[in-house]
Amino acid sequence: MLTYDLTKTDGPLYKCLYECIKNDISQGKLSSGEKMPSKRTLAKNLGVSTITVENAYDQLIGEGYMFARPKKGYFIADVSDIRVIKAPVQKELSIKLPPEQDESIFDFSSNRTDSGNFPFSIWAKLMRETISLREQELLSVSPCGGVRELREAIASHLSSFRGMNVDPDQIIVGAGTEYLYGLLVKLLGTDKVYCVEDPGYKKISQIYECNNAKCLPVQMDEQGISVELIKKANAQIAHISPTHHFPTGITMPVNRRYELLAWANESSDRYIIEDDYDSEFRMNGHPIPPILSIDACEKVIYINTFSKSLTSTIRISYMVLPEHLANEFYRRLSFYSCTVSTFEQYTLARFISEGYFEKHINRMRLHYGRKRQSVLSSIKGCFTEKECRVIENDSGLHFIIQFDTNLPDKTVEERLLKKGIKLQAITHFNLIKPKEDRHQFIINYSNIDADRIMDELLIIKDTIL
Repeated sequence: MLTYDLTKTDGPLYKCLYECIKNDISQGKLSSGEKMPSKRTLAKNLGVSTITVENAYDQLIGEGYMFARPKKGYFIADVSDIRVIKAPVQKELSIKLPPEQDESIFDFSSNRTDSGNFPFSIWAKLMRETISLREQELLSVSPCGGVRELREAIASHLSSFRGMNVDPDQIIVGAGTEYLYGLLVKLLGTDKVYCVEDPGYKKISQIYECNNAKCLPVQMDEQGISVELIKKANAQIAHISPTHHFPTGITMPVNRRYELLAWANESSDRYIIEDDYDSEFRMNGHPIPPILSIDACEKVIYINTFSKSLTSTIRISYMVLPEHLANEFYRRLSFYSCTVSTFEQYTLARFISEGYFEKHINRMRLHYGRKRQSVLSSIKGCFTEKECRVIENDSGLHFIIQFDTNLPDKTVEERLLKKGIKLQAITHFNLIKPKEDRHQFIINYSNIDADRIMDELLIIKDTIL
């Protein structure tokens, strides 16, 4: 009769019994075809319940160590082909993770938003109400383009805020613009040449290249991306941020926008991807209409995100496809699941449709406007006009500062980083190495600690001037 000590276990008794029997089978103490005691007999011998033995036997049968014969009992299976796996030897792995952001560094280039500005109380209230009122919908699979309520709310917001007349079925919701870029490559094809702005947001070209799309940098001039250079690159897709270019801050004038549309209309396979990433934060005057609003030939794909307007950790973005591309998306790519949880989609839909988003944007525009002026005043109080020049733009959450220094841009970055300050040069974002340094640096003020900025500016002045 089998006898095991089951008193020295922290877990369930059946699991301990299962392990004991499995070890005996693996080590050959119980041989193939050998009959096992009945559940009642073994339970009585071990002083445990019949349920404990039944659970252990069921687990062993499920894994193939035992089998049952009706009215005959339980038997040991042939496990001669099962290799005995020894406990792995603990070893030190050499996986090299990217370094995390050092929180002690004063970062002038961070595009993160201040977590203190997120409307937690309203969001929590809407989330609770959504869970209470939409139990069935929350546990249903979201359509591949996103839930209807969110797409309708986004369409209404675009109509009132950006003057865009779009149908909810043109809108595709996804977890971050990076995911949407990948979808666009699959939709438009890897046989196209994608051009991006230079300097620009490097991650865009990296995503295109990782999706096996040919990506070429195209230089900027004072009005934005050069159409002549797009033509020389023989590109079919132009990815641009015309409202507030990153990192230069350029706002593309209307004549260049029409020039781009004329280029796109010259061929059926040409498209403009309009990245409108922080258009909500134009500090003076009305928001500039997007290129999509003047597109009469379905050549513009509009992309925006809630990561800048709400918080960096809300990975909800969307794109607006021309009608024929929306049909193509649903025909070829509708097997993709929406990557945003239904809990967040329904909550955001209510946040927008009930007016909370508009109030939040208005409040944040005032907040960032005051913060911008505070940062500019600190710069003016620290540097003379000869020492630095601020290159302003009424849009977005960053501007450019140009220093009168002889130090190379890379040297400035390295020296300041050693002193706990991260300041990135415009040349840092060049995809093609520039011929000369510009001595221009990004000041992204959305997450800057305004109480510390004067001390950090003095360190910059002592280090590079």
